[in-house]
Amino acid sequence: MYPLNYIEPVFRPPSEWKSLILQVTNGCSYNKCTFCDMYTADNKKFKPKKTDVIEQELLKIVASGLPVGRVFLADGDAMMLPFNRLKEILLLIKTHLPQVTRVSSYCLPRNLTNKTVEQLTELRALGLTLVYVGCESGDDEVLQLIEKGETYKSSLIALNKIKQAGMKSSVMILNGLGGPELSKQHAINSARLMNAAQPDFLSTLVVSFPLGEERFAKNFIENNHQPFRLLEQQELFQEMKLLLSELELEKTIFRSDHASNYLVLKGVLGKDKATLVNTVQMAIDKSTHIPLRQEWQRGL
Repeated sequence: MYPLNYIEPVFRPPSEWKSLILQVTNGCSYNKCTFCDMYTADNKKFKPKKTDVIEQELLKIVASGLPVGRVFLADGDAMMLPFNRLKEILLLIKTHLPQVTRVSSYCLPRNLTNKTVEQLTELRALGLTLVYVGCESGDDEVLQLIEKGETYKSSLIALNKIKQAGMKSSVMILNGLGGPELSKQHAINSARLMNAAQPDFLSTLVVSFPLGEERFAKNFIENNHQPFRLLEQQELFQEMKLLLSELELEKTIFRSDHASNYLVLKGVLGKDKATLVNTVQMAIDKSTHIPLRQEWQRGL
């Protein structure tokens, strides 16, 4: 829609489907997570885009006359840019697209290690009000096996910084990430992390490996675990029930409606907790009253 030349593939959160995708970096600077193949193509080597190039792209958008209400900073690791570079980009957006009501970005917890709450507060004041944090799990053993490079503690520190700066956080947890062996601790410790952080939004999707799971699975064998396998439908429901049962959230908008999920769940936690748990239990009981996605309907 927008007249920009992207380095494909470009990914964005489902809720940003109407946003201008502004590619301020290419790829991911970390790019070691074994579950993720998003930025493994040769043309996705990490590289920040120069500020003057970003400004020229914004001028193209202005000249096009196309409406822009929100901006998403791509690629997968835009928040690794230094504070001053992010500030420059946000000022350019304010200058050329003053009507924009929200700027958002993916964010790895490590991206905030060298950014202070005061700096994040300044970025929020310039329009960066929402960050999507891929925590994936709150369990340190699972995080180590998937080579996330994060821990329960590092994730919580980052999420607390975001909250203290007045930004909103949208957290992703991957259902089935620990396989059957680590399913219980993955669910319990992910809930523990969310209870401590109280994010504004929480989403889950089902882990999958469209390019094959060999790279992911080898760490389980090499670290003396059972061979990894994807959870079956009923196992996914059991893990989801445990996660929901352990969550003690005050007013977090919860979504489990990504195309990878068999069961669509939406609500606000905690007021809808009992309803959501009951819905999952009905799916476990194989109630005909619960519509489930068929295999052909699922995907990334």
